Amino acid sequence: MSSATEFDVAIIGSGINALTSGALLAKAGKRVVLLERESVAGGCMRTEPLGDGVLHDPLATTLVLWVTGAAHAALGDDLTRHGVEFCATRTPTGVLLPDGQSLVYQMDRAANVAAFNAAAAGDGDQLSADLDAFGGKADLLFGLMGGDPWSRATAKLLGKEAWKRGPHGLAATMGESLTSMRGWLETSFQSELSQALWAPWCLHAGLGPEAAFSGQMGQIIGFALEAAGAPIAKGGIASMVQGLCAIIEEHGGTVRTNADVSRIEQASGAVTGVTLADAEYIAAPSVLASVTPHQLYGTLLEGESKADDLRRYRYGKGNFQLHYVLDGPVTWRTPGVETVQLLHLTPGLDGVSKAGNEAERGLLPEVPTICVGQPCAADPTRAPDGKSVLWLQMPEAPRHVKGDAKGEISVPEDGSWTPELREAFADRVEQILASHIDGFSSKVVTRRAISPADLAGMNANLVGGDPYGGACSLEQFFLWRPFTDSKRHTTGVKGLYHIGASTHPGPGLSGGSGYLVAKELGA
Repeated sequence: MSSATEFDVAIIGSGINALTSGALLAKAGKRVVLLERESVAGGCMRTEPLGDGVLHDPLATTLVLWVTGAAHAALGDDLTRHGVEFCATRTPTGVLLPDGQSLVYQMDRAANVAAFNAAAAGDGDQLSADLDAFGGKADLLFGLMGGDPWSRATAKLLGKEAWKRGPHGLAATMGESLTSMRGWLETSFQSELSQALWAPWCLHAGLGPEAAFSGQMGQIIGFALEAAGAPIAKGGIASMVQGLCAIIEEHGGTVRTNADVSRIEQASGAVTGVTLADAEYIAAPSVLASVTPHQLYGTLLEGESKADDLRRYRYGKGNFQLHYVLDGPVTWRTPGVETVQLLHLTPGLDGVSKAGNEAERGLLPEVPTICVGQPCAADPTRAPDGKSVLWLQMPEAPRHVKGDAKGEISVPEDGSWTPELREAFADRVEQILASHIDGFSSKVVTRRAISPADLAGMNANLVGGDPYGGACSLEQFFLWRPFTDSKRHTTGVKGLYHIGASTHPGPGLSGGSGYLVAKELGA
């Protein structure tokens, strides 16, 4: 097959993992091209106008996994040189109950211990003990989550830990890590308020409070938030995209939008390049595909049958976004939450469990868990003087709607997210939000709701509105992600690698899989 364009590496997609691998490989001297089917690069990292001079991130926004990860350690100085700046308040998260009770988590261990002890005697001391215990195994857990499961480095890590802890001690440590969020919270904290602060965080890892490993994820998040806060990119997350693209381009790489890859080409068991929808052929001996398993094995690759694996691969709950421009400041009825960057509105642990179970069964939750981001608290440039922005995420939304748990909203017979259904569910969320903010309705300048169906239309990787590239349950996570026979990020075709949220180490804005494959390719 003849070719007019040749590269060392072709990367399908331009999300955080694709951009990370592209930047690292370009810096290493590889001729790199990123091919993005949409009109803008970035995947779930977008910044768009929301009226009245306001900039907002309609999808992903919080970068704590990036600033605490290996990719940032490798690329952070370059991003700074290209004008990327991270902003955070000292109060990364908190919870607000229906009756107005609140608890705020700070980047200050002593303050957190005092606040949790005030909620219930001993809760703060136990929080500190739990975070210290996590710190004692952080090298092991971060090594397993951030490294290739089948690599020599991971084998050495496990050998070192087995020597240090003993085989039984290592097994016990691994077993403790499988504790659910409910298991952790109900054995560590007496106060329902303390439990409520942590309970929603498992949702941001694609898990429910009864899921294995969700409790460990809570401790990981608590550890990270205390150390790094909940940073966002100044001016919008698109600055991250622009910075990573600039790194690629300054080292001779190319980022192309409106470049829809229709087929991955191979010969004699090795990848040779890709063909675009307009029949343009791009030659490359290495191809990285930041796509879902169904896109890779069901559409892009011919002759690579994984029908049984694809049949078993499951996607998780959908996601619902709601964004506001307000006239004036956000006047919370509960003082002390004005600077909390990610504030959860929830009835508590049981409320999170109930809403998640309803969404799993295809129902609109009666009382959804609401994550309220306050970007202007950390980055006043997001809105002109006199205006405020709220970024809302509801992680418990059914991909296919079978009914309404509250029995109030009419659902289409085909279960689809119509514009009418989207706005009706947004009204439910807004009613809860407005109950906590004085004069909320009179302050609303702009409202933008984004349903799971809208998400799927914005990004092909968000199947049914699942933002995590597939369910994150234990049987398709870690070394079993995406499939039980997965090995590193290889695909069975020489030179073809699978990266993105559907692969290890899973979803989140860390750039983890892109970093690992770039290192494997010599970056």
